[in-house]
Amino acid sequence: MADVRPYRSTPIFDQDSLPGALRTRHDTKAGVWGVIRILEGRVQLTCLDPLSEVVLTPDNPGVILPQQPHFVTPIGAMKMQIDFYDQAPFS
Repeated sequence: MADVRPYRSTPIFDQDSLPGALRTRHDTKAGVWGVIRILEGRVQLTCLDPLSEVVLTPDNPGVILPQQPHFVTPIGAMKMQIDFYDQAPFS
């Protein structure tokens, strides 16, 4: 598979600067994958369809599928960034 690079990345957020919109139900657009990269600490990712919860860490990023409803919840102090792709970021 070719080297897939994000077409856009968010700023780095911490537990205080994480926007409210990411803490409540939202989804990616059609044809857009998101990869939540944890730089420090832990974040709970809740996907609503299908329903699942997972704790993300620097060694365990979260992959959001196109149009998948989800939200994130910081677990204490953390830093994270989201990369957006127009094709599947992993094979």
